[in-house]
Amino acid sequence: MTRLIVWRHGNTDWNAASRVQGQTDVPLNALGREQARTAAPLLAALRPDAIVASDLSRAADTAAALAEVTGLPVRTDARLRERHFGQWQGLLLTDAAARFPEEHARWRAGDPDPGAGIESLDDLGKRVGAAFADAADLVPGGTVVVTTHGGSARQGVGNLIGWDHSVLRAIGSLANCHWSELRHSDARGWHLRAHNVGLITRPALAEPV
Repeated sequence: MTRLIVWRHGNTDWNAASRVQGQTDVPLNALGREQARTAAPLLAALRPDAIVASDLSRAADTAAALAEVTGLPVRTDARLRERHFGQWQGLLLTDAAARFPEEHARWRAGDPDPGAGIESLDDLGKRVGAAFADAADLVPGGTVVVTTHGGSARQGVGNLIGWDHSVLRAIGSLANCHWSELRHSDARGWHLRAHNVGLITRPALAEPV
């Protein structure tokens, strides 16, 4: 049975300010680096066989904390990047709501393609789901840790297990440096075993931006 651990990156200053990151390369802040160092031994205890990360530094540097503990190399995959937030990237969420009120209302309501140049949830799920599947294929029957982003994690997991957008909206967002666990068997396919696992160091933001 193959085990896939989907790990969200640590905190950033843009997370703390509710500024839309998307695919902007924002680094971890001091809290984010602490979160990664704290989580790394917990994930190392799962005995991963491979580590794959988004190439954005907040994810790659989170993965590096686990690599330091395990001695495993980190492979990067650009398909694991966060959802592209189009014209919102770099804006505070409050500014996005003021400048794009219709699109913001659609996004808040769960519209999978709200406009403003934001990547559709279908495209996001297919992109990240394919990256998850390829990561799992690196060590069939083993354990792979994939370090990614909040929105990417949820849609990628949904793509693997075949959940509709309406179902995924009922699944809480991963807190910074928390993870989900999926397992795959020939008999059952992919199934979710655990979600939002990790140590809470400070309250997490509600939105994975």
